[in-house]
Amino acid sequence: MFDSERFLIKIQDFAVLYGIKILVAIFILLIGLWLIRRITEYSYRLMTRKNVDPSLRPFLKNILNIVLLVMLIMIVIAQVGLEITSFVALLGSAGLAVGLALQGSLSNFAGGVLILAIKPFRVGDFIEAQGQKGTVSIINIFNTVITTEDHKTIYLPNGPLASAVVVNYDVESHRRLDVSYTIDSAVPLSKVRQILERIISTDNRILKDPEPSIGVEKLAGQTMTLSVKVWVQRSDYRFQQVSESLNEKVKEAFDQEGIAFR
Repeated sequence: MFDSERFLIKIQDFAVLYGIKILVAIFILLIGLWLIRRITEYSYRLMTRKNVDPSLRPFLKNILNIVLLVMLIMIVIAQVGLEITSFVALLGSAGLAVGLALQGSLSNFAGGVLILAIKPFRVGDFIEAQGQKGTVSIINIFNTVITTEDHKTIYLPNGPLASAVVVNYDVESHRRLDVSYTIDSAVPLSKVRQILERIISTDNRILKDPEPSIGVEKLAGQTMTLSVKVWVQRSDYRFQQVSESLNEKVKEAFDQEGIAFR
């Protein structure tokens, strides 16, 4: 015969036993999440004080956060009374299934590790990759964030980025600026050269070493194309201020001398 009173007592005992364990587990979880946040923030500040590469800081912070979260979950599960070995086996099976389903994400993770190891670029570098140009803002676990010159934020997956052609514009301290002007071939070359040399010499942003060069790039019928090559600091090159200023001064000087562009 069913003994309802005894059954209720067992339920009460079970609720008291596991209810306390669950409450303790929730308390451990909340405290653990608070501690993890404090630890990761402290580790980031510590890396900043120790001058760790800015590209590595967010990556290492995320890895530390994941490791601590996994440890916290295992502690909470043990507190509830479940077997850790069973949980680890379940986690391994789930990890395999998730890994197969998220091969692209794992590729991006591997790409992130490769980028941080090889360092083809760092945070703050101006790069061109996958048809996009911008300044590297942050290198995450799965993607790299760049900011374009017109302040658009672009997320590049690390997997394709690690195996793609990347142009880093900030490795060298200075860059060559090439401009060309097409005019009537009847204009004396010496006159045009003198005008261009005067304009170049008055711009302090143009470097004297390496020396600027002026030459005839192409002769076609009644036209002559002059090639002007000058060297500038990479910061001056990036925003095209030197080239724009150079074009304006050449236009004004040619107008004064009656030289027309063709």
